[in-house]
Amino acid sequence: MTDSGFPFLSVLTLAPLVGAVVVACIPRSKPKLAKIVALVWSLAVLGLSIAMWVAFQVGGARFQFRESYPWIPTWDARFTLAADGIALVMLLLIAVLVPVVILASWHDVDETQRSASTYFALLLAFEFTMIGVFAAADVFLFYVFFEVMLIPMYFIIGSFGGARRQYAAVKFFLYSLVGGLFMLAAVIGLWVLGGKTFDFAELTRAAADIDTNTARWLFLGFFIAFAIKAPFFPFHTWLPDAGGAAPVGAAALLVGVMDKVGTFGILRYCLPLFPEASRWFAPAALVLAVIGIIYAALLAVGQNDLKRLVSYTSIAHFGFIGMGIFAFTTQAGTGSVLYMVNHGLATGLLFLVVGMFIARRGSAQVSDFGGAGKLLPVLAGIMFFAGLASLALPGTAPFVSEFLVLIGTFTVHPAYAVIATAGIILAAAYVLWMIQRTTQGDLNPALAELPEMRRDITLREKVVVAPLVLLLLLLGFYPKPVTDVINPAVQATMQDVGTTDPAPTAVANGKVAP
Repeated sequence: MTDSGFPFLSVLTLAPLVGAVVVACIPRSKPKLAKIVALVWSLAVLGLSIAMWVAFQVGGARFQFRESYPWIPTWDARFTLAADGIALVMLLLIAVLVPVVILASWHDVDETQRSASTYFALLLAFEFTMIGVFAAADVFLFYVFFEVMLIPMYFIIGSFGGARRQYAAVKFFLYSLVGGLFMLAAVIGLWVLGGKTFDFAELTRAAADIDTNTARWLFLGFFIAFAIKAPFFPFHTWLPDAGGAAPVGAAALLVGVMDKVGTFGILRYCLPLFPEASRWFAPAALVLAVIGIIYAALLAVGQNDLKRLVSYTSIAHFGFIGMGIFAFTTQAGTGSVLYMVNHGLATGLLFLVVGMFIARRGSAQVSDFGGAGKLLPVLAGIMFFAGLASLALPGTAPFVSEFLVLIGTFTVHPAYAVIATAGIILAAAYVLWMIQRTTQGDLNPALAELPEMRRDITLREKVVVAPLVLLLLLLGFYPKPVTDVINPAVQATMQDVGTTDPAPTAVANGKVAP
């Protein structure tokens, strides 16, 4: 059963899975064919996502493209898919990043030792799970995708990652699995108390009758799982290891999209299902968010590994997203969702450019560079732009989202917003430190001896970075098309929580008046 004329979400969800099977069946002796098929398949998914974006009715029903098919009748679990504005922008982010990552990863697999078909099939399988988790409108279906998405990323890190890949893959898997067990317990409890159904709309109505203490425990089960996935402080320790060990393209998807499942889950499930518990836990969540902003930024300043440095910056950024969510204002909430999109673009670009430097130098250590901009001026310039976007320079997309989060939080929690601004100063410190140590200053003599360091950005690399750079600039100056889609969903979520924006005040004759 589908409410729309075309089953966008089911086709969008299953298409990458079919592509993964096709690519996996390509013989190992034909790696170029596997790459081409994976790239074309991901571009087809992008085209379908754009068509769905065009078909989405801004100002229409909150959840659109709804589809529901029988799945497990005994549990009343159905294969139900639907997308609101928050899910829609994340689906489009996935569709944009995956073909970019596939093209960026063109030469990342040593075809004499590992199978290119397997690697690119895993990337498409990972896209399938990511789309599924954002499109699910059945709580059990969401949980299944939430857990299954660990599998392709585990094999990507463990089989194709760096020197510490086994340790990082196991740590990533165990952390996420433990979080999933907390959510499973909460899902079972919600099913029992919510009328033995997993349908999100029905559970939202039934959850209002759950007693306060029980609802708080159920909220905590969901929140711990989402906080680990995001990751929020102090559940963050798996990310630097996973981001540092994963192949660069996979790391861009890990930090750019997969982590957003945590913040998306809080917005989609924790807040509407447990409004009172969300308000009750909000002060603690805000404290953790602000600590995460400062703590992760300080750790980023001291990193010598480029990939770990970028991973720590993401933990700080997730502090801003969490602060915006639990401020419970429309401005901050819209800023958080927009931040999820813009962070995916900016950090994805930064990871990919860092990967281009690492591929040329053969090392991810900052101390092994120095003056690289003299040999790679164009690539150094793009790294500089990506770094400025990461620290939310005005004119780039992250500035808009960070500004909305801060101003929306300041209206209700000025102390948290003021403390969080220290993270902006620290962001400038770690980004500029990274740029200075890698691309500026005296040329490291070892770089001049490497032939790869004399090869500036290639045509393939230009195609990789161009769409991300253009989107960061476009959304930096004109974010309206995205905010128009996000706003109604955020407003509906705030209504579910039972909060309203503070009334504006005006100053007249030296007095503050409502």
